[in-house]
Amino acid sequence: MAHVLVVTFGSLPPEDAMASLPALGLLSHELAAVAADTEVLTESVSADTVVIDAREDLSGARTMCRLFAASGVTIPVLLVVGETALAVVNHEWGISDVILESAGPSEWDCRIRLLTSSRTPNGLIVGGGITIDEGAYSAVLMDRHLDLTYTEFELLKYLVQHPGRVFSREHLLAEVWGYDYFGGTRTVDVHIRRLRAKLGPEYESLIGTVRNVGYRFSAA
Repeated sequence: MAHVLVVTFGSLPPEDAMASLPALGLLSHELAAVAADTEVLTESVSADTVVIDAREDLSGARTMCRLFAASGVTIPVLLVVGETALAVVNHEWGISDVILESAGPSEWDCRIRLLTSSRTPNGLIVGGGITIDEGAYSAVLMDRHLDLTYTEFELLKYLVQHPGRVFSREHLLAEVWGYDYFGGTRTVDVHIRRLRAKLGPEYESLIGTVRNVGYRFSAA
C-alpha cells in the first residue's frame, strides 16, 4: 500500500476535489489531499507519490510540477488531466507520468504501483548504487558485497524501496522490527549508525537524517 498525496486546485476543499476522482478512492492506498500552496513540498516528504490534479487549473498545475522538478525532491509525480490537455503536456513539466481523469481503478493502481516500485524487471531492488537481491539475501554497493545482519538487511531494503520518503523512528520500528517488538526507538539509531559504517564514508550520506523527524534514503 502506498501513501498518495493528492494536490488540488480550485475553490473546492481538497477532500471534495479528490472525491471527484472516484476511481482513486476505490483503491487500498492511503490517500491525503492538500490544496496547492507553498507548503506542498513539506507535506510531500511522507508520501510515496504525489498526484497533481490539473483539471481545474492547468497553468497552476504546470507551475507546481516544475516546482517539484526544480526542488530536487525524488518523489514521483503523477499528473491528472482531461483528454484535451494532453496536447500541451511535455517533458518540460518534469512529471513522472500522466493519467486521464476518466481512468478506472485498475489503471490508477497500476500506475501508482509502477511509480512507487524500485524493483528492476529481474526483481532486484536498486537505488543509490545499492542492489538488493531478496532471493539471495544479498546487498551489493558498487560491486562491493555488504556484510549485513538480518535486521540491517531488512532496514536497508525498506529504505531503498522508498527513496526520498522520510520515516520516523517509530514507523521504521513497526515496519522492520514488527509491532510485537518491545524495545525502544534507540535501536533504530544504532542500526542506522551501523549501516552507515558499512556503507563507508563515501556512501554513508545515502541515509540522511531529517532533524526531529527521522531518516530518509537519498538515491540521487
